[in-house]
Formats: sequence, C-alpha cells, structure tokens
Amino acid sequence: MEAIRNLNYVAPGKYETTRFEKIHNEIFKNSVDASKAVAQEIATLIKVKQSENKKCVLGLATGSSPIRVYDELVRLHKEEGLSFSNVITFNLDEYYPMKKENKQSYHYFMHAHLFNHIDIAPENINVPDGAVALEDLHQYCTDYELKIKSVGGLDFQLLGIGRTGHVGFNEPGSHINSGTRLITLDHITKVDASSDFNGISNVPTRAITMGVSTILRSKRIVLLAWGQNKADIIKRTIQGGISAEIPATFLQNHDNTTFVLDHSAASELTRLKTPWLVEECVWTPALKSKAIVWLCQQTNQSILKLTDRDYNNNGMSDLLAQEGSSYDLNINMFNQLQRTITGWPGGKPDTDDSNRPERANPSQKRIILFSPHPDDDVISMGGTFSKLIKQGHDVHVVYQTSGNIAVTDDEALKFAEVCTDFIGDDRAKIDFKEVIHFLNNKKEDEMDSLEVRKLKGLIRRRESYAATRYIGLKDANIHFLDLPFYETGQIKKNPLAAIDITIVMDIIEKIRPHQVFAAGDLADPHGTHEVCLNAIFAAMATLKSKSFMDDCWLWLYRGAWHEWAIDEIDMAVPLSPDEVMLKRHAILFHQSQKDRVMFQGNDSREFWVRAEERNKSTAKSYDNLGLAEYEAIEAFKRFDY
Repeated sequence: MEAIRNLNYVAPGKYETTRFEKIHNEIFKNSVDASKAVAQEIATLIKVKQSENKKCVLGLATGSSPIRVYDELVRLHKEEGLSFSNVITFNLDEYYPMKKENKQSYHYFMHAHLFNHIDIAPENINVPDGAVALEDLHQYCTDYELKIKSVGGLDFQLLGIGRTGHVGFNEPGSHINSGTRLITLDHITKVDASSDFNGISNVPTRAITMGVSTILRSKRIVLLAWGQNKADIIKRTIQGGISAEIPATFLQNHDNTTFVLDHSAASELTRLKTPWLVEECVWTPALKSKAIVWLCQQTNQSILKLTDRDYNNNGMSDLLAQEGSSYDLNINMFNQLQRTITGWPGGKPDTDDSNRPERANPSQKRIILFSPHPDDDVISMGGTFSKLIKQGHDVHVVYQTSGNIAVTDDEALKFAEVCTDFIGDDRAKIDFKEVIHFLNNKKEDEMDSLEVRKLKGLIRRRESYAATRYIGLKDANIHFLDLPFYETGQIKKNPLAAIDITIVMDIIEKIRPHQVFAAGDLADPHGTHEVCLNAIFAAMATLKSKSFMDDCWLWLYRGAWHEWAIDEIDMAVPLSPDEVMLKRHAILFHQSQKDRVMFQGNDSREFWVRAEERNKSTAKSYDNLGLAEYEAIEAFKRFDY
C-alpha cells in the first residue's frame, strides 16, 4: 500500500475520500515539501487573479505550522517575482488584550514572517486588533465580518489546528454559525502557548477569532498539521463525527477542504496505522511486524498465542494465506523481537553477532552521544549511557545547544545573587550585579542580555557536568558546541546554517566514532531537536566518503515526549531497578529543569517521571508480547544515513 501521496499542486474541487475518512487529505514525508506545495497553490491563485485583474483575498493563520509556507512565499516573491500587489489578507485571530508591538502578538508574527518581506499594500493587511477597548469590541468584530464580505469573501483560508480541535481560536463548544467574536481560551490551548509567554500565567485568557461560519464561507480551505502531537486530533477530525466539542470537524461540511499533513500527523489515520483494515496490502517486513504487534494488542494475547482465527477475524487473512500458518508468523516475529534485546548496547565482545543489534568488533568503540539540550542525554538514554561507560567504551557526550532559554529568570537571579555573595565583582567573569539589575527590571517581552544568557547557559552546563560525573564519565569527554542557530536569546531560533553543520562535522571528525546516538524525537515544542538532528544528518552525509564513516552506525533515541513503537525498535536495552534509580538521580542533577519546566509540551509530568514511566511501559509491552520481563527498557532505532 502506498502510504504517502506527494502533492505537487492541490487543485480546488470536490474530492473523494478513502474509507473511514470524511475530509480529503494529502500526506507528505515532511513538512518542508508539504509547505512548498501549499505555497505554490497560493501563488498560483494569486497569479490567476492577477490575470483576471481581480483582488485575491487570503485568510491567514499564525503559529508554527504555516511558517514554512510563508518562507516559501517570501522566496517566490524575492527570487521568482511573485507580486502581492493584488492581495488582501485577513488574519484569523489575535490574543486579547495584546498590543501590536508585542513580540507575542500575531500582528508582529505576520509582519516578521511575511508582510515585511513582500510588496503587499499596508492598507490591504487586516489583523484583528487586540488593543480595541472592550466596550467597542462587539462593533469591531461586526465590522471585521463586513469588511471580509465587502471584498467578496475569502478566496483561500489557511488553517492550523490545536490539540483541542480548534481552528482559529474557535475552542470546543463553538457553534457552527459563530462569527468573529471575543472568546475565552481553553486550558490546553494556554498550556500549548505557555512556552511563547514564558509560563502559562502570562498567557492571555482571551482572544479575538473569526467564527466557524466565517471560515466555512471561504471558497477554498487548506489545513496544515505537522508532528506526532497532532496525530490524535487529526484522526478524530477526519474520521470522527461532527461535534462542537471538536470544532475542526465542522470542516466536513465544506466541499473544497484539504488537510495537508506530514507523516507523523497522519500516523493515527486508519489507512496508515492499520492499512489492512482498509484495503489489500503489500506485506513488507515492516508492515508485517506492525500488524502482528497490533494484533497482540487488539486480542490482548502474547505473540505465540495468536491463532489462525485471530488473523482471519482482524483483517489479516491475506497475510495468513501468504505465510501459510499462524505458527510460522508467530515464531518469526517472536525471534525478531527477541533479537532486539541486548544488555550490550556497544556490542558484546567475542560473541556471534549475526542476530544481535550491534557488532561485536571492535570490542571497545568510540561513541558520540549527541544531546540537543543539556539534559536529553540522561532523560532519554541515561541507563544505556551508564552501560556503555561501564563496558569500557570511549564515550563522548556532545551537547549541541546551551539550553539557556529553558532557565527561568528566578533561577538565574538566584545564582547571580549567590555568586555576588561568594566571589564578588572583581573575580567574576560575568558582571553579576548587572545581571541582578537587569532581571529585577526586565520588561515584558524583553530579550535577555548577553550577560544573562551566559549565566543561564553556565547553569545548564554545570548541571550537565554534575549529571555525567554521577554516571561515571570523565570531564575530558564532555563537549559543548553552543550551536549558533540557538543563540538568539529568544524562543524563536535562526534557521540551520552552514556554520552549525561545520561545527558538528568537526566533532565527528575529531572523535571518529563507531557509534553515534542522536535524538530522533521531533515532538519537542520549539523544534530544537529537529534542527539538531538535521545538523547531524547533514554532517554525516558530508563526511560519508571518509573511510572512518564506513564503520559508523547511527542510533536514534526518542526524547521526553514519545517512544518508538515496538515494531520500530531495533535495539532494546533492559535496565535493572538499580539502573533506573541511577538514571533518575542523574536527571535530578538538572535542577533548573525540575518543578517548573518551561517547555514541557503537553505533558505536565516532570522529565524524570516521564522518562521512567515511558521506559517501564516499553518493558511492559515486551512482557505482554511474551518476551522476558524487565524493570524498564530504553529503545533505539538504527538509521541508515
């Protein structure tokens, strides 16, 4: 079965939907290609309207999802001459109250990402005004609706989707006939926005939003969704019934809507998650593994207990017919999973390694453990980290970013005050009195000074030293890259640049590793993991021709948000109760990230709790499938770069 359809141009019109699905959708391997396709559709529409001497009226969205669409539109303008002179825009929403100059405002966002870089007339830009007096707001919202109608309505509406299923800020309970209005934000929406405001207490409680009926009157609607965090709500929206509790489901009533998804956001759709329930499949080894693990979970049985009837009754009769018997299927799958389990993540010396995840030779390996932030190493693979050191490998941990934005002002102030108490001004490399003055007088939305960023970075650095020393790593094997893309002093980072890739290349070439461990979890709230991983991919691809790279294997671990599915795991490293406790204590050395995690995503648990429960859940899954019972398991997937 072809799981991913690449979209070159989404042509307006009515669409057929597949079984289970009530909204047309297109799935891409990544958000970059998807965003370019959507930008191309918008560009084509603008040009068509220009040829007809008509205005092109666009409804625009904010948030992380459309950023690459706007980047591509800017590129098309600058490099290919796309003009926006005939374009009128209406944005979906704005926080209330919110000044236009505030960096958290959607007015600021749109100008920073799009309007400041194209030739649109300022009078053709319409973003809800978050500074309108409350007593004037009802009339303002009515006028916003009338202005959209006065230009002929929206030709194209770009949408994102929140985890509550909101489009714009139409939160659960919004009526299908709702118009532009003031609305109270859902708690989950505020949690998701909290990192942009340095804490949920700073997130506005209300917003102005276009209504559901306003959106549905658009001639064309394209909704974007990227990442695993959106997978559940995308499935419920596309496959579930229409309900005000999930306002995005109202889009099922629109006959010219397309959801544009990356593979992660689409991963819970039936045709991707369990395609054998939709149509006949080509049973690749990967799909076969996925189906058998699913069948065990569906029937609540271990692998070796599955019967022919189980396969036949759950849409897998063609697989059974192809393989001949459930016994053969079961034993092959059992052996496959059994061979992923190893207590020797660096390979077991002097042992037949034909059925092991890692090579036996060389018995002592040079290893790089890349950590995007200064705590991902111990959170994601603290137990494996410890085993690699104890088993005699030359392990190097490489922290790719300083992590300074994840340190609260209160934490930095505490350290600065302690430093002035103990060492005074003369011996300090940082002017701590200046830091204290800055933090005590810091204005809303003000970027940290360089001195403050240095201090916050040092806090993360020293916590990392404490954690790795506890695990047993010598200081000489700890490296801090401080990649430039991260060092903006803001939540928003710079794009990955050649200098970032060169820095990563240099450390790889210096160590010449046999193993590289890297964060393959792309669900962190602000995308740092993805940029760090792309830097590693680019560096390793460039170095591929070097002879030492022939012996270098890349293993991906997951971070604090998700774990690999059982059928995706290539190496499962069991942890004893003592190793689980060692990992917990190592994580707790990162004190600035304890209790008040600034960028924790949609999970309120502390990182050590998440990591521990995730590792125990993986072990339980192996146990349920009939494998050996362990206290916990850390999981890895091998990646062929």
